Amino acid sequence: MLRVLYLIFALSGFLPSATVVMAADAPTVLVWGDSLSAAYGIPVDKGWVNLLQEKLGDDYRVVNGSISGETSAGGLTRLPEALKTHQPAYLLLELGANDGLRGIDLPTMRSNLEAMLKLAQAANAKVILLGIQLPPNYGSTFTEKFAAIYTDLATQYNAPLVPFLLDGVADNWDLMQADGLHPTAEAQPKVLENVWKVLETVLP
Repeated sequence: MLRVLYLIFALSGFLPSATVVMAADAPTVLVWGDSLSAAYGIPVDKGWVNLLQEKLGDDYRVVNGSISGETSAGGLTRLPEALKTHQPAYLLLELGANDGLRGIDLPTMRSNLEAMLKLAQAANAKVILLGIQLPPNYGSTFTEKFAAIYTDLATQYNAPLVPFLLDGVADNWDLMQADGLHPTAEAQPKVLENVWKVLETVLP
C-alpha cells in the first residue's frame, strides 16, 4: 500500500529554497517539486536534494525550488522567474501528486506539466521527470491514467523519467514518519538512489 501518498501535500507549509552556492561556472540543477523534495518534517540537510548536492560536489550547484503543498498550477506560475533567475542546465520536475489527490482533472495537470517542460526546454534546460504513483484506492482506471501522464510526456518530449520517486519507500512503515505521510530522514538515501539511477545517465 502506498500509504505515504494519502492526503500528502494537503498539509500547507513552506520550506524556503535551499541553494548551495558553487563556483560561478558550475551548471545548475534546479529541483522543482513539493513536500517530497522539500524535506518536509526532517532537517533540510537530510533531504534527498541536499544529499544530491553532496554527491555531485563542486561540479554542480543544486537549487531546491520545492514547496510543500505545491500543485502543477503553482509550479507553472513560479517557473518562469526561477528559470530566469537560476538559468538551470537541468530541471528535476517532481509535481502532480497534489493534483491527483485533490481530484484536479487530469487533462489540466497534464497541460501544466507539459507547459513546464516546454518552458524549461526553451530555456535550454534538460528536464528529468520524477514520477509519482497514486494509492490503489483511487481506482485502477484513474491511477493508470495518472501514471501514464508521466510516461507519455517523457516519450513526447524525450525527457528521462524516474518511474516512481518513492519506489521502495512508500510501502515501508520503517521508512515513514509518524504521520504516515512523509519519508523519514533514513529514507532519503533510497529516494536519492531512485533519482540517481536516471540522473547519472544524463549528466556528462
